[in-house]
Amino acid sequence: MSLLQELGAQLRATSDELPTGLVTVAMERLRSATELLNWVRQTSVDPIGVPQLGNAVEHAEHAAAALRLAQDAITAYLAAVGLGGDPGTGDRDWREALKPADEPAPPPPDAAPPPPEKLGSWWRKRVEELTGEAPPAAEPAAPEPGKADAAELLRRLAGGVRSGDRARLGRDLHAVSASSGLALSAVTPPVLRRLAGDLLGHEPRADDVGRLRSATTGRVKSLLPGAPPAVLETLIARVCRAPAPEGAQTHPADSAVTASVLTGVLLARLGRDASSLDPAAPEPLREPDRARKPGNNA
Repeated sequence: MSLLQELGAQLRATSDELPTGLVTVAMERLRSATELLNWVRQTSVDPIGVPQLGNAVEHAEHAAAALRLAQDAITAYLAAVGLGGDPGTGDRDWREALKPADEPAPPPPDAAPPPPEKLGSWWRKRVEELTGEAPPAAEPAAPEPGKADAAELLRRLAGGVRSGDRARLGRDLHAVSASSGLALSAVTPPVLRRLAGDLLGHEPRADDVGRLRSATTGRVKSLLPGAPPAVLETLIARVCRAPAPEGAQTHPADSAVTASVLTGVLLARLGRDASSLDPAAPEPLREPDRARKPGNNA
């Protein structure tokens, strides 16, 4: 190996080790928490930490932008010295987002049980409004909706979207707790950007908003007839790094549910199974010259 090739390998390894994925996931989790608190504070005069979270989101956005700028600079340098033909491991944000979160330490045996979740009925009511599917009839012995791993829930929901079964989508969403459902807002953004890039054949840009809108809106509306149009528009704008439309504050569940359905729609357009969202799955091929057109059905 020549000295130039060794330098290129070291630079590539440095680029791949930058914590872009971790920072992106942290940023989306902060943004999700901010949206939820913004909704809650509508009934409270106490700002309850929203300004502090807003500052944290801004810092995370600056950090993510700086990391991407460093990676772009390394890529441009390698191309300039003739070493651009050997790609690194690629954008791993979506893998970081789908990795299981660290489990909290178990409480001591003599600790009091945690209080029951207070958002269950709130979550189910909004899911019914979005999907048009009523929650299952309450039974005396029926268990309360439980916590679920966000990545596994996303795969389950995305798999159901491909079949176009709105009743199944409603059942799957009603079956989980509010905290599990809201966690989808933090998991989906890196996944959506990766899937959109694979569909377009390049990293999503601001001028791709119209293409993604035409490729996804009809299917999303058929599964979520009660979702405000601004929610999907905002998600697509964020995927394309474009300015989000201004509008009224939406319900926190809207973004989580709509992003999950949008993930399933993009998977269907790409002809991929929901199992490809496993962070241990092989890296999907990206072939710009053979990329599917967004208007084509998978």
